[in-house]
Amino acid sequence: MSDYYYLPLTPGFFSILVVLVLGLLLLLQLGLLRYAYLRLGVSSGAALLLLAGSLIGSYFNIPVGEMAGHRVVVGEVVDFLGMRYPVPLTVDRPGTVIAVNIGGAAIPALMSLYLLIRYELWAKGAIAVAGVALFVHWLATPVPGLGIVVPVFVPTLATAIVAVLLSRESAAPLAYIAGSLGTLIGADLFNLGHIGRLGAPIASIGGAGTFDGIFLTGIAAVLLASFYAPPPRPKPI
Repeated sequence: MSDYYYLPLTPGFFSILVVLVLGLLLLLQLGLLRYAYLRLGVSSGAALLLLAGSLIGSYFNIPVGEMAGHRVVVGEVVDFLGMRYPVPLTVDRPGTVIAVNIGGAAIPALMSLYLLIRYELWAKGAIAVAGVALFVHWLATPVPGLGIVVPVFVPTLATAIVAVLLSRESAAPLAYIAGSLGTLIGADLFNLGHIGRLGAPIASIGGAGTFDGIFLTGIAAVLLASFYAPPPRPKPI
């Protein structure tokens, strides 16, 4: 099982995300981001727990299946658009293991479901997720030895724009939902057919190649949208 425990980015790039979370902690303590996260529908403490859980959970992948294919790269580091992604060292066996990343897929998906239920954003959420998924799918690139990779910042900006256009009142939760689910669907799920030809030892849904985009989207898109939207009024569940 140790083959499925690894960081989605090299330590240097992963440390940038850690520093970003520490910076958010400082801003939250100063009260500067309090209303941004209230617009998302969670307290500052819950927001930090969510971010920390995503970072820690990104180390863990749960195998859910395997696809036939040819192994071409094992135990190396792949460079793509300035980012560096580690390829896990595994026993050289044919095929690619399909896994679900805890921090990049499971936690964002559960949080998105909670927001969909709390704010009853089913229709607008579906439209936003579909729009972001199509855009991210257009940007996603199959990388041999690694899997599917998405440029980091472009999906974030697209998510904020879509959320604000669809609903200024609920832009923040809508941005999180669309950014998380849209990236997972558009990048990973829509490209499962390419995985077997890439020679990746493990293809992690929400892991290496897409985790950084999902993580930053969960932060930046929500904050960007929050600046342009009044606090939403949650409906009782």
